[in-house]
Amino acid sequence: MYLENLVLHDFRNYADLTINFSQGVNVLLGENAQGKTNLLEAIYVLALTRSHRTANDKELIRWQATTATLQGRLHKSTGAVPLELELGRRGKRAKVNHLEQAKLSQYVGNLNVIVFAPEDLSIVKGAPAVRRRFMDMEFGQMSPKYLYNLSQYRTILKQRNQYLRQLNRQQAKDKVYLGVLSDQLAAFGAEIIHKRLQLLQQLEKWAQAVHSEITQGQEQLTFHYVTQVPTADQTSVDHIYQTLQALYQQQQAKEIFQGTTLLGPHRDDLQFGVNGKNVQTFGSQGQQRTTALSVKLAEIDLMKAETGEYPVLLLDDVLSELDAARQTHLLTAIQDKVQTFLTTPSLDGVARKLINAPKVFEVSHGTLHEEEPH
Repeated sequence: MYLENLVLHDFRNYADLTINFSQGVNVLLGENAQGKTNLLEAIYVLALTRSHRTANDKELIRWQATTATLQGRLHKSTGAVPLELELGRRGKRAKVNHLEQAKLSQYVGNLNVIVFAPEDLSIVKGAPAVRRRFMDMEFGQMSPKYLYNLSQYRTILKQRNQYLRQLNRQQAKDKVYLGVLSDQLAAFGAEIIHKRLQLLQQLEKWAQAVHSEITQGQEQLTFHYVTQVPTADQTSVDHIYQTLQALYQQQQAKEIFQGTTLLGPHRDDLQFGVNGKNVQTFGSQGQQRTTALSVKLAEIDLMKAETGEYPVLLLDDVLSELDAARQTHLLTAIQDKVQTFLTTPSLDGVARKLINAPKVFEVSHGTLHEEEPH
């Protein structure tokens, strides 16, 4: 899959922009605060209807404008797919093949993207919420069912937490209704946990191969999904569902006392191990970076295996964070494989030598100028 072009109106610092891309590597050159990252963000928003940088859609609309529109022509093995997304005061409107989609979940998954930025190193060393978000964003693109279950789970979780607070304040007394909410939450939670385990198992295999190659066979990478459901990785959706139901029953008094849901996929975590040691706690900065890079590169192959299409790769100023050996591995791994968008202040050293015939754009004050090929 590749994005042929992008048309932006009033998105961030772009008033009007129409740009055609290469199917290979597209390099966005420029100083900071010129709009390089905004362009990558636009591709991400076009794919997922939300930003990876802010939860506030108003920030995406250019100053003093009321609406931002993003359009792109996507090419897949099945043919060309025009995409359109409008962000405004009335919310979001999304179109595929010029047809408006009733739900955003029907739109997500057409254009698959993987973003890798310096902050993605926090996948390894950041808080559990970072890793849960990583799983949800990536797996949601690969599986419409996962996205649906996640959306339902979040809605019921909100209702259940609200009702737990009411029980805590003695504004409600009906435990039967709490049981209904617990049952629904367990049903969607079981589906999420089961799918996470399934996809993590595959992602681990891809990541282990990449990690071993980068470290020349010196290190073995392992994943461990941390959940309060014992032996979840060896059991069915139904078993996880029954276990969650029993746990909610056991924890009922404690959850009412605290006014919140204490277990489920929204509290789970993912741990990475290198040679049997927890990388988050005991790994060097180099090991943490290699782990993050391995996971990101593994995602490319997992997405291809799950969807039949390679995703579009967004590399936001990540080369400056990697040493020459890791840069070499990254650039060699993506060469002639995935359409790539790379932001950097300058293209030199390893990158200049390794990237085959890149299309280079100079970005300055929200305008783009294409460099002549060398």
